Parts: sequence; C-alpha cells; structure tokens
Amino acid sequence: MILTDTHTHIYSEAFDEDQEKMMERAIENGVTRFFVPAIDSTYTKSMYEIEEKYPEHVFLMMGLHPTHVKENYKKELLQVEQELNKRFSRREGKKFYAIGEIGIDLYWDTTFLVAQQEAFRYQIQLAKKYKLPIVIHCREAFEEVFEVLESEKGDDLFGIFHCFTGTIDDAKRAIGYNMKLGIGGVVTFKNGKIDTFLDQIPLEHIVLETDAPYLAPTPYRGKRNESSYLVRVLERLSEIYQKPEEEIAQITTNNSKDVFGV
Repeated sequence: MILTDTHTHIYSEAFDEDQEKMMERAIENGVTRFFVPAIDSTYTKSMYEIEEKYPEHVFLMMGLHPTHVKENYKKELLQVEQELNKRFSRREGKKFYAIGEIGIDLYWDTTFLVAQQEAFRYQIQLAKKYKLPIVIHCREAFEEVFEVLESEKGDDLFGIFHCFTGTIDDAKRAIGYNMKLGIGGVVTFKNGKIDTFLDQIPLEHIVLETDAPYLAPTPYRGKRNESSYLVRVLERLSEIYQKPEEEIAQITTNNSKDVFGV
C-alpha cells in the first residue's frame, strides 16, 4: 500500500531532533511520497537538504506562504521566481512540482490583505507559466480566495485546496476550479464538520495530507504531527466512504499523480 502525503513540512524545526526517525516511521507505515510546501526564503536551504537526503521520496514546491507576506513580499516573490528559473532552465535535475503553499490567511492579521491578494495572483501566474499546479492555503478567507480563483480560472489553473475546512458548497466550488481537496487531521476531529458531508464528494477529488508538524489527527490532537500519522486520516476516510483502506490509498495516490505529474 502506497500512501502519499501531499502536504508536509518535514524540514520544520519541529523535527530537528528526530528527522531521520520521523521519516523512517512514515516510510514503514507506507507513506513513501512526501510533497513539501515552501514558506519563505529562510527555509529554502532546509528544503533542499531534505530533498537531497531522500531523493526518491521528497518532491518540493516553491512559493511564499500568505502569513509570510510582509513589507518585503516583493523581494520574497523575486526569490521564488529566481528559484523556479534556476531549476527549470536546466535540461536535467530536480524540478519543483507545484507553486505552494500560496493563498490568503486572515485569521492572524488582516493588515496585508491587499499584498496577500497580489502575491496570490502573481504566484498563480507563475504556476501557469511553468505549467504547475498550485497548492492553496486558505484560512478565514474563502470568499477572498474564490475571488482570485474566479479571475484566474481556466484549463491552466489546477491544484489542491490544502487543509480543506469549508462547507460542502465551498468544496463543490473549489472542485469547480480544478482543485482537489486536501484532507488531513481535521477529518478526525469531533468538531471538524467536514466528516458530515465528505461522503458526498467523490474520492476522485480527494488527496491525503498531514500538514505536519501541525494539525495532528485524533488521538494525537494537540501534539506534534508527523507524516506517519497519515494512516489515521486514511482510517477515518475508510469509515466515511465505507471502502477498504487499500482502495482509498490507491485512489488518492493516483489523484496526487494527476496533480503533480509524478
């Protein structure tokens, strides 16, 4: 059984003490594909290092996280573009597999809303230029995210709505923009809500994720998350869809291949 974690920050400082053992646990649990989102330029070196350690398992994204859109965001976006150009100007070698994570986050601060919108739109256009999917971060900002997606919609816009926590109407709207829904630990929470309607969304629109080290599933809620815990998400989806875990693992991994092309 092959499991794909479509969103995991395995380079995070939270794993400084046991990164190797954490990766071993995940691989032993069948999680053999790790898609790794960017945050900002301060993490680029750490991302390249984890890719070098696990070249058969780790697939990197490039982008600027919305909560890191600050006064210097134009400089950060330039760095994103430079890193993309470096890799895609080579005939051989490692590539990036998505632009992410990008989007809008109004939970912590609304000060930089306009800058977040501009950064989101700019990075969508980079994704189109390099024919890459986008991986969306959305918190307290569904309407703002959908507004940008509406202005950029088309066959060249596709990707994953990471850590989906919206309503069934939000889910259908996201799917309408060629987005898969990234389902993680929230689906195991008693008050997570998405478990009440998820079975109305065909599995062809679902991918699995952890968002490690954040949002650990039950029974680890409140503790550090890690990619091996993806099996808990799989177990819950098996209950919701009334399908064997092996079948859900296969379908969601195939969905991840459709998105990332690898």
